[in-house]
Amino acid sequence: MSKTRVYLYPVWIRIWHIINAITFLLLVATGISLHYASPDNFVIPFEISVSIHNVCAIILTVNYGFYVLGNIVSGNGKYYTGLKEDVRKNLMKQAIFYISGMFKKEKHPFEIDEKRKFNPLQKISYAAVMYVCMPLIIISGIGLLFPDIVIMNIFGGRGLAITDYLHQIMAFCISIFLLIHLYTCTLGTKPGTLFKSMINGYHEEEH
Repeated sequence: MSKTRVYLYPVWIRIWHIINAITFLLLVATGISLHYASPDNFVIPFEISVSIHNVCAIILTVNYGFYVLGNIVSGNGKYYTGLKEDVRKNLMKQAIFYISGMFKKEKHPFEIDEKRKFNPLQKISYAAVMYVCMPLIIISGIGLLFPDIVIMNIFGGRGLAITDYLHQIMAFCISIFLLIHLYTCTLGTKPGTLFKSMINGYHEEEH
């Protein structure tokens, strides 16, 4: 059995990924606490939740800007191209592999290398989260952080409710993605192999 190692995750991506993961987990925890807060029952004290949520939101926003800029400058954005072709031709192959192929020890239909960092399902889901859900949750979050300046003056009370719903929906979608992401990260050669990639930068596979 041979092993291949491909350097796919440079330092800037690993730093962004770690910051993104920590801040989002804190945002989820404090967001749930704020959503279900009552005078007699707090998961996390209300004032502390507000402070942590706002600070993490600012960090997440700056970190997202760093990610977008990094994709442009470093060329990492090339891994998100070809979405239409993957949806049309390759998505079903990847889905079938996850549903049955991997349990039969079949070979992965799309090997990871310098030209292809993501399989089709990963590429589509990552693109949706990073370029649709993240901008929407950031924009709606800014609206909720400064409602008197942004929302109330333009849309009124109804706009505030819609913005709040949008923020919660995007948070739910990203949370579901996070759970699936954590699960699929255990599907490497060993359960910890893909997690190790975010430490040393190398994608490893055994053949």
